[in-house]
Amino acid sequence: MKQTTLDALLRVYVKLEETVEELNNLADDAVLSEDYEDASLLQSRADILYEQMENVSAE
Repeated sequence: MKQTTLDALLRVYVKLEETVEELNNLADDAVLSEDYEDASLLQSRADILYEQMENVSAE
């Protein structure tokens, strides 16, 4: 694999990691506000992106 491809995958991994963290924080805030429907949606999206992040790191 070319170094440019590895660099691109690393950048994507970092962005996904930041997005997952933000979604988890927002889900926590929603729980504190007792907005469980939004919390569930935010956590679900974070979980999906986390799986994608793990796929990027495995490549």
